[in-house]
Amino acid sequence: MSAPRQTPALQAQDLCVTLGDRPVLRGVSLSLAPGRWTCIAGPNGAGKSTLLKAMAGLLPHQGQVSLLGRPLAQWPGRERARALAWLGQGEHGAEDLSVWDVAMLGRLPHQGWLASPSEADRQAVEQALRATQAWDWRQRPMGALSGGERQRVLLARLLAVQAQVMLMDEPLANLDPPHQADWWHLVRQQVGQGRTVVSVLHEVGMALLADDLVVLRQGQVAYAGPAQVPEAHRALEAVFEHRISIQAVGERWVALPI
Repeated sequence: MSAPRQTPALQAQDLCVTLGDRPVLRGVSLSLAPGRWTCIAGPNGAGKSTLLKAMAGLLPHQGQVSLLGRPLAQWPGRERARALAWLGQGEHGAEDLSVWDVAMLGRLPHQGWLASPSEADRQAVEQALRATQAWDWRQRPMGALSGGERQRVLLARLLAVQAQVMLMDEPLANLDPPHQADWWHLVRQQVGQGRTVVSVLHEVGMALLADDLVVLRQGQVAYAGPAQVPEAHRALEAVFEHRISIQAVGERWVALPI
């Protein structure tokens, strides 16, 4: 007897996006499994960030996006904000807000209008700040932080939502290699708890560690499926015009320049 089919965490059907007069996404259809880490990869201008924003409901689009089996347009705003968390590329928090206050913004979907943070809110924020190693400077203003430190606070804000689905556009920006490794461990922890992570990454080596890959070329899907198979690696090599080679190093795959 076959296993019951899982409801996709996110699904796009014939998704088209035009920015200005330029078509960026051209009929993208995807089904992203729950409880997995999917990485969207491809060359500059392929439409990676546009796809992620459209699936988050942040860009006008044609076609349909569904979240946890329900059309995105049918989700009430607050309910959707609890189920779907977003970390954008190059975001800037208010310079005078403290690290604690910025992370607490992730709890707004759980709070009533003008309500004070609850004990559950405070615990969620503390847990998120500790997970991103930002707890020790929780009282510092955002304006006093380095780029990498700010990125860790914004990641804490996303984690504080405790959403079932988390979308991250270039989350490794400004992070040094040790903190990139910390991010990878956080993603694995979230997936281990049954959450779904979808990220856009330029770092092909890190993308190869994902469960699933979506490879884009000129606004269309060149590959969608498991990351650890030859078809995925060939698709990556092709969209980067064979200027990289995917090779096994120990138990991992790496992208080497040619």
